[in-house]
Amino acid sequence: MLDWANIDTVLLDMDGTLLDLHFDNYFWLEHLPKRWSEISGISTEEAKAQLKAEYDVLQGKLEWYCLDYWGKRLQLPITELKREVMHKIAMRADVPDFLTALKKSGRNIVLVTNAHPGSLSLKIERTELSNYISELISTHEFGVTKESQALWHKLQARLGFNPKRTLFVDDSLPILHAAKEFGIAHLLAVANPDSQLPVRSITEFPAITDYTVLLDEILLASRLA
Repeated sequence: MLDWANIDTVLLDMDGTLLDLHFDNYFWLEHLPKRWSEISGISTEEAKAQLKAEYDVLQGKLEWYCLDYWGKRLQLPITELKREVMHKIAMRADVPDFLTALKKSGRNIVLVTNAHPGSLSLKIERTELSNYISELISTHEFGVTKESQALWHKLQARLGFNPKRTLFVDDSLPILHAAKEFGIAHLLAVANPDSQLPVRSITEFPAITDYTVLLDEILLASRLA
């Protein structure tokens, strides 16, 4: 599936790629509308409809991922509301072995997420991601998202990776297309980002539903290197 012998750097998305996207989907589509309706006095259905319309407009933009933006927009303590359901934050079951294999292989592993630094901190607090990955980057520090070519240029300047020897893994097809446009040679999609939703059919990129199928190849390539 992947040419591991020609991969030195692995860039990994967080939500839906390493962590179950169920937490984020539940928070933005269920919990936040419910709490907003309680405070604003509108019905939960109206809150869901209004937020969904705003999500659609902001999709892929920095504001969509920004807790500060939503806090001001809704006049709500977003991080505190996330803590109300933080028990739902969880790593994918297949991720620890996957990250362990990558670490043992000696490759450079970097987490690159569009999540706001506050969200990243909450996920790190709740999971063991930082035990496997030493470099954790929120695109907010660059002021642009992974959907933008500007981000990829800034990220390469920061990390110094060779696009032809880099693997990027994400559950977002628009973001994978942006990485491909930049020149990232090795791309992998996650077809089941939310454990509570059906597996998606993905044809544009190599796709997995379980990282376990990659373990032997990762370790074999490292031994042959």
